[in-house]
Amino acid sequence: MFPVHSNNSEENEPQPVKSEFSELCQNIYQGFPKVLNEEVFEQLLRGKHFRLERILSTGQATPEGQWCDQDWNEWVILLKGGARLRFEKETKIIELAEGDYLNIPAHCKHRVEWTDKEKETIWLALHYK
Repeated sequence: MFPVHSNNSEENEPQPVKSEFSELCQNIYQGFPKVLNEEVFEQLLRGKHFRLERILSTGQATPEGQWCDQDWNEWVILLKGGARLRFEKETKIIELAEGDYLNIPAHCKHRVEWTDKEKETIWLALHYK
């Protein structure tokens, strides 16, 4: 005898299960302030030798003549939007599109030349030693 299957789709669909971890789930693209005058840096996770943060840019850039000189290495990925980076020892500007990532060694001077003003730019940055 073959099993009888119900045509009721609600019976066949998996139901979400509430667990102690349900409240821990967040969305990388949500939860930012509605109005921004400056970039938002939010630490997501931290350990002894690393820090993970998400960054929201809405047209900001490093002030003219200034360079970022960090003590830690930084691996960064552009999740949404657009940006342009410049390194002190390079003449070429690097254009970043969604999904592009790069590793910036510690004390490699760099600057953000441009971020998109028309749509938000979301970065994920891993700082590590």
